Amino acid sequence: MSSLFRSLLRAATVALALACVTGAAQAERIKDLASIAGVRSNQLVGYGLVVGLDGTGDQTSQAPFTTQSLINMLGNLGVTIPPGTSLQLKNVAAVMVTMQLPPFAQPGQPFDVTVSSMANAKSLKGGTLLLTPLKGADGQIYAVAQGNLIVGGAGGQGGGASGGGQRVTINHLAAGRIPAGATVERAVPSALVAGDTVQFELLQADFGTAQRVVDAINGSFAEPVAWAMDGRRIQVRAPQTPNERVAFLGRVENIEVRPVTGAARVIVNSRTGSIVMNQAVTLQECAIAHGNLTVTVNNETQVSQPAPFSRGETVTAQTGTVNIQQDAASLMRFRPGVNLTEVVKALNAVGATPLDLVNILQAMKSAGALRAELEVI
Repeated sequence: MSSLFRSLLRAATVALALACVTGAAQAERIKDLASIAGVRSNQLVGYGLVVGLDGTGDQTSQAPFTTQSLINMLGNLGVTIPPGTSLQLKNVAAVMVTMQLPPFAQPGQPFDVTVSSMANAKSLKGGTLLLTPLKGADGQIYAVAQGNLIVGGAGGQGGGASGGGQRVTINHLAAGRIPAGATVERAVPSALVAGDTVQFELLQADFGTAQRVVDAINGSFAEPVAWAMDGRRIQVRAPQTPNERVAFLGRVENIEVRPVTGAARVIVNSRTGSIVMNQAVTLQECAIAHGNLTVTVNNETQVSQPAPFSRGETVTAQTGTVNIQQDAASLMRFRPGVNLTEVVKALNAVGATPLDLVNILQAMKSAGALRAELEVI
């Protein structure tokens, strides 16, 4: 074998390896593109009381439900409070407790919970959440929460006994977390092992990506086990026994697929001026003129004094001046942009602020120069 042929062979091998690496870098796993129907988390919520606060609890005169909740809780514990008793509480706060119940959670498993003040407590730092049932959307209790709060903040206030004056607060003091503060009491039924098929749902509906997922699954198993129902749902034939089905789904989720390029889209947040666009956005040839118009209105008070020893009176008069200044703006021509880089360069060349770019993009879309879907949030 000649040295020239060996060099060509090595060059071809390196090129093939680079191509494989590039293709693998662009591919994504099915678990990153789709979710399994029925495998989902559930929201739980509960109402409870936090005690042990250092005088930073609810003001019971403005939050009467805190006192009512405490009276009901003490009644369940065998403590009777005479009717009409006015409780002046400073160390108790009414809170809402929330958590995410992940799929396949079983009774006895601990999970973190978030505790948030719902009245006028100044801080939950150092408090303890009393036993709180957490309910789902069906009204059933799926977990109970209790424990000491962790609040990542600090606060201070000065200015005398009246409470006025300076006040310094670091981070947020009206919410905290309890690590492993909830214990699951009831499991959510799962339909994963029911039937002979499993349905995958794409996170973003796309007919091209759905077909590529189907081809990748069928190619991995060397038989037609998957078929697309529409641009989002993909049906896959799976084994019946739980052990085999889990192994099958684990293999399917790790199959790599190269999704098709999504639709060109520009997301504009009109409240903050944020603009995000994907790599499919392009520009048609267009011309843009952008200028700022500044209108300044000044009001001046002029005082007219009478002559000395005269019987005149001092007279005041308001005079107003209006100045209009318009910045020079030249008509700028933009050639068609073939990728995101060219589009960014073209928009930066205008020299406008993000809020101005919102109006420019809307005008470009109306003129047909922006080849993308413009979505305002």
